[in-house]
Parts: sequence; C-alpha cells; structure tokens
Amino acid sequence: MLVDSFGRTIDYIRISVTERCNFRCVYCMPNTPMDLGREEDDVSLEGVLNFIKVAIDEGVKKIRITGGEPLLRKGIVDFIGKIYEYSPNIDIALTTNAYLLAPIAKDLKQAGLKRINISLDSLKKEKIVCISKRDGLEKILLGIEKAHKEGFLIKLNMVPLKNINEDEIVDILEYGMGLGIGVRFIEFMENTHAKNGTQGLRSDEILAKIGAKYSYNLLKKDIFGPATLFEIPSKNSYMFGIIAPHNDDFCKTCNRIRLNSEGKLGPCLYHESAVDIKEAMLRGNADEILSKLNLCIQTKPEKNDWNENMVSTRAFYKTGG
Repeated sequence: MLVDSFGRTIDYIRISVTERCNFRCVYCMPNTPMDLGREEDDVSLEGVLNFIKVAIDEGVKKIRITGGEPLLRKGIVDFIGKIYEYSPNIDIALTTNAYLLAPIAKDLKQAGLKRINISLDSLKKEKIVCISKRDGLEKILLGIEKAHKEGFLIKLNMVPLKNINEDEIVDILEYGMGLGIGVRFIEFMENTHAKNGTQGLRSDEILAKIGAKYSYNLLKKDIFGPATLFEIPSKNSYMFGIIAPHNDDFCKTCNRIRLNSEGKLGPCLYHESAVDIKEAMLRGNADEILSKLNLCIQTKPEKNDWNENMVSTRAFYKTGG
C-alpha cells in the first residue's frame, strides 16, 4: 500500500502518454505550434507499463491515461490491453477531446478501457473553432455517440469561459441529461500558457446560470474525484458536478499522483517538484521504480500551492491536467 506522510492512501495515478495535441484550446496551449514534439520524444510505453505494474502491485486501483491528446499516441490500444491483461480488475480511464475517438471506440472497449472523460466546451461549430482552433464538433459528437453505444462510463468536461461559452452551460447540461451522461464543469485554472485575457467562471457563477432554470440540491464530494456533486430533482435526480481548483477542499482526500510524458512523477498538479523516473522505467528495475515512487509520494504536500492571485507557469498539456 502506498501512503503519504499525511496518511492519505495513494491508489490513483494519472499518466500523460504525450504532450502532443491536435487542438489548441485557449485555456491550455493556444500559442504552441501544431507540430509540437515527436512521437519518439514521448516516454516509452513499454517503460510506462513497467511502472504501472509496480504501482498495481503496491495497491494502485485506477489508472487514467491523459495527454496532450492520448489518442495521438501510436499503440495506445495495445498499451491499454497490456494493462488490462496484467490486472483485469484495474479501473482504466481515458481523458480525450474525442476528435479521434469514433473509429477506435470499439477497439478501446475490447482492450479493457472502462471510463472516458470527454472535453465538450460547446455545441456550436463556430465556438469549438474559436476555443480549440479546430473545426471538430462533428467528430467530437460522433466520438461521444460511439463511446455511448459501446457502453463506456462517460463524463463530459466543460470549461466555462466568460464571453465565449458561458451561455451554453445549461445547453451542455441538457445534452448530457438527454444521453444520461454526467457533466463536470471545471473552473478555468489561470496559467501563463493560456490566451491572454482568458477568464473563467467560478462555481457560484456556474450554479447561478443553472439555477436560473433548474432547482438543484448539493449532494456530496465525488468519492472518485475532486468534484462537488449536485442533483436536479425534477430531472430524475440527474447529477452534475463542479471541479473548483481555486480552493483546497479536495486536497484532504487526494489519492493521486501524476506521471508526465517526459517520465517525471509529480505529487500534485500545483506543486513544482517532480521525481525523474524515466531511466528506472526503461530499465524495468522494480525495486528502483518502487523507490522513486515512494520518494514522490513522501514529497506530496498537504495542500496544493495554489493561491487566489496565482497564475501557474505549469503547462497542463504536459501534466495531463
């Protein structure tokens, strides 16, 4: 079992398999060249698998594969299949923009993937182009449709932005409602890589827009993540969530660490320290991997380094958010 110095059990690892992405979202990496990085610069999937096996043996129960855009990574289906083959009970999840999802949704399901979180910031073509610099709405919606058909557990993620998509908060909520899919509204996390002037809505502003149409009740913290959950009684108790990183409430029960695409293991999204585990993973030395894994966990802070006026210098496409 992996336990940090504050008594929190670490049983969830988020793994960024690439920093490359086919979108250039205003809140993430709008000014980064489209030809960012090369496949060969990404950490070896074989090495990552060596790391995952050690983590699973030490009690990790959930692996989330992120990016960048993880579906850009060659061999991603086989990689997921090897994780499942090693531990069929492991909860394997994926976060994606869904642009490349539809053609491989069935293969991913057969490989052992269980959950998919899909970014959906608008239901309007022109706004998707504005936010992501990609004419991608049709492929995104097709990806959601295919994933839903394959029986994945799906969540939709929306980052509400002032003067861009804030008028679609209820629309996205109702789209999820219609499919029986939960929606998570994520507060924009200020960072130096985002487009200048980008502003997000805070949780009270998001709730005000939802509350103008629907009555809702506060439920609880999501035991599977940092979201605060709400239900809408008039819609068969449909649940939605808000992830508000501007407070540290979720730090008390944080059960995760992050491996980035450069092979560095980070104890916290908003903590600059990291343990370089790349060479240990490539060598496949289980004792060495475990030593570095424990080192990372023991440096995990009690709370994130976020403060109200902070603008992070961290590139979230490197850490997987």
